[in-house]
Amino acid sequence: MAASVDAVVAGAGGFIGGHLVASLLAEGKSVRAVDVKPLDEWYQVHGDTENLQRDLADLEACREAVGDGAAEVYNLACNMGGMGFIENNKALCMLSVLPSTHMLMAAKDAEVGRFFYSSSACVYAGYKQTEANIAPLKEEDAYPADAEDGYGWEKLFSERMCRHFREDFGLETRIARYHNIYGPEGTWDGGREKAPAATCRKIALAALKGEKTVEIWGDGEQTRSFTYIDDCVHGTKMFTRGDVTEPLNLGSSELTTINNLYYLVADIAGIDIELKHIDGPLGVRGRNSDNTLIQKYYGWEPSISLREGMTKTYEWVYNEVKAKYSL
Repeated sequence: MAASVDAVVAGAGGFIGGHLVASLLAEGKSVRAVDVKPLDEWYQVHGDTENLQRDLADLEACREAVGDGAAEVYNLACNMGGMGFIENNKALCMLSVLPSTHMLMAAKDAEVGRFFYSSSACVYAGYKQTEANIAPLKEEDAYPADAEDGYGWEKLFSERMCRHFREDFGLETRIARYHNIYGPEGTWDGGREKAPAATCRKIALAALKGEKTVEIWGDGEQTRSFTYIDDCVHGTKMFTRGDVTEPLNLGSSELTTINNLYYLVADIAGIDIELKHIDGPLGVRGRNSDNTLIQKYYGWEPSISLREGMTKTYEWVYNEVKAKYSL
């Protein structure tokens, strides 16, 4: 059995996981980083960690990951992506219930200190998100349940698992409902990318090729809020170490249309664009984060502005696009 560590990060090879591991290491924590992907496919690999390639759908792999125990276990492991992925891969998304369940079982048996589960705004009821001018979603709006088909239902079910492991077995579970996390060192092409990264890629290609027309799914009037990765990592650790056991929103409340997101990035890039609206998966019409509870419990909320965050993200994606396509 592996020795105990300060923190275990499941899904460490992913976008959020890579940033979280870096933050934990900066605190001087010992970290075991685990992901199903080969190490050369991890978004960030940190040499001063114990890095394991394991399939956490398997219970024994989860037991190896948790080892003799940890002060903190962060479960970010799941199959996910932007709307283009989750609308066309519902079964794959639902199968994330295996790492979600097996990590809880392993953590319970190892008597870990705190167990963090990364849930999603996709748990919220679809009938609450039919208008672009959306009322911000309160935590209570997950019920009566009408979650995003596939991905959202798995997240909502696993939230309940966390609750019952806490109630029945005393495992100290903590849950954040992430709202559209974005930033550098993430997926920006290939089909799993989310709107901010996809926007940056399209604008970067337009800038590098001297083109003006940029394609966008739908009419672009659907609304979202987007949360920069630094705010996400700060909130994740804060929730894990805090006393609030109920799921809480972890999201920016700065609402924007997708059209305006494209125009913002074009402005950052210093180019003029014309949007060409085409058919494509859209998700709900409007979604925003109500931050009443996070402010009540922690006196904090994500505050990095969309312009600041997208400026950093665009710079990183631009360099990735330029290098990949030799432009």
